[in-house]
Amino acid sequence: MTTLKRRGLFLSDERKKALCEYRMQNAQESFSVAEDCYMKNHFKDSINRSYYSVFYAVKAVLSLEGIDFKRHKDVIAYFNHTYVATEIIPRSFGRKIGQLQQRREKSDYDDFYIASKEEALEQLNNAKAIIEVIRKYLEEKGGETP
Repeated sequence: MTTLKRRGLFLSDERKKALCEYRMQNAQESFSVAEDCYMKNHFKDSINRSYYSVFYAVKAVLSLEGIDFKRHKDVIAYFNHTYVATEIIPRSFGRKIGQLQQRREKSDYDDFYIASKEEALEQLNNAKAIIEVIRKYLEEKGGETP
């Protein structure tokens, strides 16, 4: 785990909030791209962008704590331990995040992986639900989200 302070980025609460908002904007942009890819039948790309939309939203939550990680698995593991296991975020969403990550890895790295329309739609729906739960959590914490 790396705190933003240890990376030489000591952030005031105001800057943490700004970083959170920026990451939520990235999440929304990635989700919009995932929808566009889905509509154009680019299902592997839609799965990829669905995952990244959630990844950016998760990182938005961590930014409020001043915490960051270099590896995706560490970001997800910390989020699951701190927010899902404690049921701040419902446990079912932890499983959905894991599924998003696994399918993104398959679609990116398995040469013979063929993404289906149904699978891409499921990933889009999961991403939308997770981002909405995170957005509500952030609003409750007093942060504005786009």
